[in-house]
Amino acid sequence: MEFDFTRIRPEERYRLLTNFIGPRPIALVTTLSEGGHNNAAPMSFFNVFSHDPAIVILGIQTRPDGTEKDTVRNIRRTGEFVVNMVDMAIADAMLVCGLGVAPDIDEVSLAGLSALDCQQVAARRLAETPCAMECRVERLIDYDRRVIVLGEVVHMHIRRDCLDAQGRYVNPETYQPIARLHADNYITSDRQFHMPSPGLESVRHRLGEKV
Repeated sequence: MEFDFTRIRPEERYRLLTNFIGPRPIALVTTLSEGGHNNAAPMSFFNVFSHDPAIVILGIQTRPDGTEKDTVRNIRRTGEFVVNMVDMAIADAMLVCGLGVAPDIDEVSLAGLSALDCQQVAARRLAETPCAMECRVERLIDYDRRVIVLGEVVHMHIRRDCLDAQGRYVNPETYQPIARLHADNYITSDRQFHMPSPGLESVRHRLGEKV
């Protein structure tokens, strides 16, 4: 089947893209409201795109009526946010944070989570997350119904048991983030396998005289 993205409706593009590009990691983004309340919202249009500088990207759509979500308003006002990674221990709380509530509702408390102060930004991180990244806005790219947020990671909090004994690499026994597939289907990283590169020498015979 063929799909001309210049002709099909946005909801059809969304269905196709999110069904076939996956799994997509989930950022449980925390910000501060104008009144100082904690705001938390899950984002599955999220990933890391650079380490130098350390850049993560969020894609946040407007509400159906075209108004901006609380997370976007808070990010525009403060220039800061925190990305909290999600594992099975806080998966249910993540869904609660995705419910549409009034801007003055503390979604962190509503979800039964705990907020901790950050080191370099005013927004608060979640005590229960295996990993939290403090971010400052690097730039915003605005579209009619979506804003792309580029954030520079300025500080990272990692639960000690999520790292190996040397504190260098992730411990896959304890750090098992979940990611979104299609619709309400998710996946966790508890099934991992090692797959090193075969090396050029092992496939050189396939290339003939090209190398």
